[in-house]
Amino acid sequence: MKTFVLDTNVLLHDPDSVFSFKDNKVVIPMTVIEELDSFKKLNDERGRSARLISRTLDELRTKGKLSEGVKVKSGGIVKIEMNHHDVDLPKDFSGQKADNQILSIALGLKLKNEKVIFITKDINLRIKAEILDIQTQDYEKSKVKIDELYAGWKEVKVSSEKIDKFYKDGKLSLKQEFYPNEFISLKDEAGSSKSALTKFSKKDNALTPIFHQNSLPWGLKPLNVEQKFAVELLLCNDINLVTLIGLPGAGKTILALACGLQKTVEERYFRKLYIARPIIPMGRDIGFLPGTKEEKLGAWMGAINDNLEFLMDRGHPDSKTEEKIDYLFTSGQIEVDSLTYIRGRSLPQQYIIIDDAQNLTPHEVKTIISRAGNGTKIVLTGDPYQIDNPYLDASSNGLTYLVERFKGQSLFGHITFSKSERSNLAALSSELL
Repeated sequence: MKTFVLDTNVLLHDPDSVFSFKDNKVVIPMTVIEELDSFKKLNDERGRSARLISRTLDELRTKGKLSEGVKVKSGGIVKIEMNHHDVDLPKDFSGQKADNQILSIALGLKLKNEKVIFITKDINLRIKAEILDIQTQDYEKSKVKIDELYAGWKEVKVSSEKIDKFYKDGKLSLKQEFYPNEFISLKDEAGSSKSALTKFSKKDNALTPIFHQNSLPWGLKPLNVEQKFAVELLLCNDINLVTLIGLPGAGKTILALACGLQKTVEERYFRKLYIARPIIPMGRDIGFLPGTKEEKLGAWMGAINDNLEFLMDRGHPDSKTEEKIDYLFTSGQIEVDSLTYIRGRSLPQQYIIIDDAQNLTPHEVKTIISRAGNGTKIVLTGDPYQIDNPYLDASSNGLTYLVERFKGQSLFGHITFSKSERSNLAALSSELL
């Protein structure tokens, strides 16, 4: 049996993590309990996670003494361990710091010949554990292999005759396996200019034409193949969940907004366009900022406002752009909010855009998706390589986790962008910097 010592940030990241280590022993240091106590009063995701794990431990307490270890369904044991004041850490490790008290417990258990593995999402703490010769790992349950992440589309070379058959029959079956709503760019294997843009239909078990290939949502023209694929996903009524991942300037946010406006304001298929972004750190209370709720959110929603102004000016530039945008808000057709306030809401028949979703944990993404009511479409955009959350990376954030878990579902579609269209300078910076 192995002994997994959990850091506070692991429990805040995933409140169910105590049940994720099968038939091994899970140790929660007393220092972690004290740190959770300081988080539980916060009115954000960290506070909710702290309260949830406290309730979980309280329920386990009724089944036995946590100080001695309580057996759980997986066959493992959950135990709360008191601080090991008898363990001498090197002089450079101050005994007063909470991190070092947690390390002292891991070291103390190791000295008792237990097979200790210290689990923390804090990189520096993993380094300190390594110095003490304590085996240490990141929390791996929700991690994905970012280099192997599903791209949502691929290029396939076929014979010229098969491309002709696709255009003649309106569909094409290949022996290769594809995911539902995966896009396939057919190219002539002989090198001619013949090509076709297709989407795999699980219903037909074949490649089918892109229905919205020539669409101009809110007057916006897709500038490359990836953007055409994204527009198809964003406008299809039978695809309820869309993820758009890519480098800055790829068009993720503006395409989502243009298609959201098209479906909500122009076609009136959805009742409202709901736009939200995480306040980093996620859920940080913005009530201390001056002004109304909208004024407080203004600083965080600058990117959204910039794109709205661009879309409103497009084709009809005039001095009334702000009036047009204000009307969309006052009429209730657009609502902008912080993700702090989404918990507990039910959002039916809405087009929801979650921007900068790479800063969300898998648990937070689950909370958001569960808010969707009947007829709601959710679009999450982000760049896994631009993360501000100190305990997340490209492999462990909620956006990439969502892509990995939902690929293969008929109501889901995804596109990974590889080309920036913002400007030559922006494209060059993404390549060189």
